[in-house]
Amino acid sequence: MNIVLASGSPRRLELLKQIGINKFKVIADKTDEIIAVGLSPEEQVNKLSLKKAKNISGLCGKSDLIIAADTLVYIEGEPLGKPETASDAEMMLKKLSGNKHSVYTGLTLLKGDKHISKAEKTDVYFREISNHEIKSYVKTGEPMDKAGSYAAQGGAAVFIERIEGDFFNIMGLPLCRLSTMLKDFGVQL
Repeated sequence: MNIVLASGSPRRLELLKQIGINKFKVIADKTDEIIAVGLSPEEQVNKLSLKKAKNISGLCGKSDLIIAADTLVYIEGEPLGKPETASDAEMMLKKLSGNKHSVYTGLTLLKGDKHISKAEKTDVYFREISNHEIKSYVKTGEPMDKAGSYAAQGGAAVFIERIEGDFFNIMGLPLCRLSTMLKDFGVQL
């Protein structure tokens, strides 16, 4: 059985290696993420991760195990995806400043006709961030391909007062949840 990561995220690639999965293929799903109205955050990220897995399944063998994930940041019920512009990133960071938000990752494992999708939630508390700090951070370019416009493992680490839940979920791949789901497909770490 081959393992296929349905993501071009360098963070997810590194995290798979961190837990001992060193042999896998990467086939990134390039389709646009469309956020559906009326779904809970868990339903939303599960739907998006399942869509990614199904989108690349035609490029994989029937015995391949596909790992797909999708991460969204929610604040006061509003989803924050990836920013399209620097001003989008600044706006998102201003919303997060001094507030609690939740990071949801939908994780789908798909092999042949069998799939499992589960969501992980982590609450993140940001300190107050000055406009200067926001503009300086956005100028680094780091926020531009990140849900919620920040990387907890990068420069935004200084904005985080505390975290409740799986830290790796904030990076886009909840490792504890993944390890338990892999067992359902016969993969022992």
